[in-house]
Amino acid sequence: MSLLDRSRTRAGEPDAAALRHTVDRAVRAEWLGYHRFWVAEHHAVPGIASGSPPVLMAAVAARTTTIRVGSGGVMLPNHQPLVVAEQFAMLDALFPGRIDLGVGHTLGFTPPVRRALRHDAAEPDTFAADLTELRGYLVGGGPVTARPRLERELPVFVLATGRALEAAGDAGLPVVLGGPALDRADLTDRLRDYRARVLAAGARPYLALSVDVLVADSVEAARELALPEAWALAAARTRGEFPALEPVDPDRPLTDRQRAAVDVAVGHTVHGDETAVTDQLGELLARTGADELLATTSTFDLGALAESDARLAALFDPPQHL
Repeated sequence: MSLLDRSRTRAGEPDAAALRHTVDRAVRAEWLGYHRFWVAEHHAVPGIASGSPPVLMAAVAARTTTIRVGSGGVMLPNHQPLVVAEQFAMLDALFPGRIDLGVGHTLGFTPPVRRALRHDAAEPDTFAADLTELRGYLVGGGPVTARPRLERELPVFVLATGRALEAAGDAGLPVVLGGPALDRADLTDRLRDYRARVLAAGARPYLALSVDVLVADSVEAARELALPEAWALAAARTRGEFPALEPVDPDRPLTDRQRAAVDVAVGHTVHGDETAVTDQLGELLARTGADELLATTSTFDLGALAESDARLAALFDPPQHL
C-alpha cells in the first residue's frame, strides 16, 4: 500500500503551499506505515505545483527516514537519460536504499507546453530506446559513467500508458497501471502479454495499480470528498484547463456535459466506508492480480484527506504507531 501525491493546488492558497502539504503528507504516510510515497511531474498546469520530481523527492526524503520515495513519474521524453540517471544517483547517494525511479512517456498536455518543452507531437516515439539508455547509465554500462556511481540497484518502474506496457515487459520492469487503462475491455489480455514479456526477459512481473481512493463514514460522505477533483477534471475536459481544487459547492452550476464528466470521474474513484472500499479494492486486485496499490487521491479538505489516508492504511496493516 503506497501513496502518490500530485501536489494539487487549492483555491485561496499560493502554489508553494501545495508543495509543503505534499511533504507534510509524506511524513504522515511514513507514520501510518505506507510502503512508498511518490510525487508527480506536470508542467504549466494551474492545478499542480510539482514540475520537478527529483527536487520534491529530496525534500520528502529529508523529512522522512524509512518510507521509500519515488517519482510517479519522470516523463522521459522531457529529459536526457543521462541527466535523469545523475539526478537519481544523487538522490540514492543522499538517501541510500529509499529511492524509486518511476518513468513515463506522456508529453505536455497542450501545444504551448509541448513547444516550451521543445516537443512536437509528430515526433517519433523513442521511449523504449530512451529507457534502455537510462538503465545503461544506472548500471554503469553506458557510453559514459553517471556520477555518483550507484552502490546498489535502483528500482525502475514504468507508468504503463499506451505502448509503454509492452516496453516495460520487454525490459523486464515493474509497471504502474491506472486511469482509463483499467477499464479497457482487453485489460486481461494486455496484462497477460506484459507478464509473458517479463518472464521472457528473465524477470518477475510486478504490477502496481494507481487508483483514486477515499475512505469516509459513508458512500455519500466519500463522494463529497471526491467532488473537488471531479469538478477539476470536468473543467479540464470542457474548458481545457485543469484548475486548483475548490471547496464543495452543492449549488455549483454545471452544464450537462460537465455534470456527465463529474459523474464519470466520481465513478472512477474507489470511495465509501471501510466495507465498501474493501469490496471495491478486493474486486480490482482479484481482476488484475496486482501486487501493490498506489493510491492517488486528492481532495480540497486537508483534514479529511489525512483521515482518509489513515483509514485506508488501517484496511491493510495496522498503523505502526497505533
